[in-house]
Amino acid sequence: MPDNSASIDGVGENARAGNDPYAALDASAATTLSDRWSVRDSALAVVVLAGLVGGAVGLAVGSLHEAVLLLQALAFDLPHGEKLGQGVPDLLRTLGVPVAGGLLLGILSMLFRRWRPNDIVDAVEANALYGGKMSLIDSLRLTVTTALSNASGASVGMEAAYTQAGAGLASSLGQRLRLRRADLRMMVGCGAAAAIAAAYHAPLAGAFYAFELVLGGYTLAALAPVGAAAALGVAASALLTGGEAPLALGRPVEIAGWDYAACGVVGFLAGWLSILAMQAVTVAERGFKRLPVPRWMRPAVGGLMVGGLALAVPAVMGSGPGAVPPELAGGALALALTLVAKILASAVSLGSGFRGGLFSASLFIGGLFGGLLSVATASLLPELGIDGGLLLLVGMGSVAAGVVGAPVTMVLLVLETTQDLWAASGVLIGVVLSTTVVRQAFGYSFATWRFHLRGVPIRGAYDIGWLSELTAFRLMRRDAKTVPATLTVEALRRLYPLGSTKTVFAVDESGRYAGLIDMSQVHDPDQDTEATETRVGTLASKADAVLMPGDDARTVLNRFGTAEVEALPVLSSPTDRRIIGYVTESFALRRYSQALERQRGEDLGERGIWGRD
Repeated sequence: MPDNSASIDGVGENARAGNDPYAALDASAATTLSDRWSVRDSALAVVVLAGLVGGAVGLAVGSLHEAVLLLQALAFDLPHGEKLGQGVPDLLRTLGVPVAGGLLLGILSMLFRRWRPNDIVDAVEANALYGGKMSLIDSLRLTVTTALSNASGASVGMEAAYTQAGAGLASSLGQRLRLRRADLRMMVGCGAAAAIAAAYHAPLAGAFYAFELVLGGYTLAALAPVGAAAALGVAASALLTGGEAPLALGRPVEIAGWDYAACGVVGFLAGWLSILAMQAVTVAERGFKRLPVPRWMRPAVGGLMVGGLALAVPAVMGSGPGAVPPELAGGALALALTLVAKILASAVSLGSGFRGGLFSASLFIGGLFGGLLSVATASLLPELGIDGGLLLLVGMGSVAAGVVGAPVTMVLLVLETTQDLWAASGVLIGVVLSTTVVRQAFGYSFATWRFHLRGVPIRGAYDIGWLSELTAFRLMRRDAKTVPATLTVEALRRLYPLGSTKTVFAVDESGRYAGLIDMSQVHDPDQDTEATETRVGTLASKADAVLMPGDDARTVLNRFGTAEVEALPVLSSPTDRRIIGYVTESFALRRYSQALERQRGEDLGERGIWGRD
């Protein structure tokens, strides 16, 4: 799933343009602080609520998982016990099902866009910009289209649907309970944690997925609720899926000596492979936009291409055979062919309009990459005795960490699914190098890269939504001192004697802003000789240094830094240019600092480490 200082300006621009899909929701849910019930008033209440959410999400994830497997079995006529991507593909179904599914998805997406044209806000974006507010209807839209995409054989995973459904359900419940902003953001994290934990039967990995990606950090106040949600999500999901661990290798690995260096090499190379996989999606998306076909037809075209790849390499369909096979069979050529085909299939699927994510796909790609390196190492350097299973796990964790942007999550995922501490230590080495390469050479995870391409100004879940709420309109005073630009200096001196004010704003005959007048210059003795004839409009300056009502606090402060003045007018619009108020730099700085400190206090849990006031 840009420079922060520059990107945050876009928040204010979106607000001005009226693109906030939750503006109406904000208005309907607006209440005074005293009217809001906070789950943080009781440590037990927050844990119980999070646990209930986790259990509900776990059941939803288990149901979705089984439903998609059933749809795949019916659509592709799979033998009992066989998963999509295994066995010999049927020509007609392998080509026809992805095309039919893509056509249905395109039509549904077109209807959805007419019904609800706004973009779907995911958990990371909601926590960064909207204080945890998500639309349950939009979340269900994404869940349905992702399930349809996966059931059709598109090379995407279901994790996007799981987390969207879980976070959307938690957010909807939190909004109904009128939770405070910080509490609502935490509940969104609980929903996402339960979803990932239930999908992989790994509560620690699910919890840290929430900490790393959805909450933007780890706090003691969030530990118990998120942990409870993840644990109960796994327990509830296991009732339906049987608690299968999809990444289990089935045997312990050996790590000693040169193995540590090999893990580092795999991690370093995996970082570059992660960047390649993410960029491939962007290239594919641009290519499909250039095709002379309607937008709703693109998924069908993409489905035909994925089906064609699957005839040669069946494993490219869906998330991969069983997400990641415990041991990758085949020689170096077969592994390399599958690796390239899987990257292409995932890029084509997402680029053409199928919905889903790269979580499980990146695990499969990483497993193929690690397996390929293990074969190469065994052939070229057999004397090192490096465990091929270890390289497979390191490849999985490193590529997934580079793509998803959650390094600790991937280490814990391997640890929980293999129950092998030595394997986790090797994965940790690879993950550190992989994420370092991605951060330095590319700067984005897949989620934040997609945000960047959409023009959404965030790099993670850290809450910057309050910046868009602290606008020039909220900061301004309404008693702006305006004078006609045709007024003489002498008349202005009589109107505002020396020391009465520092700045006034000149307006033209139509009432439009004409510039800022420094009163120290008006009272300058050098003006005495021509004070009765000089028009104050000639002393006006900084006519372009203005603020608009929707400018956020960061934009306001940047404008002061550029203009180098103590006050700026707030105009009604860029075209009307009538003054509706003004903002002083000192007041804007004070309000910004107060809001920043309050936000930091909420993020650090200053009400108490267990969430009590």
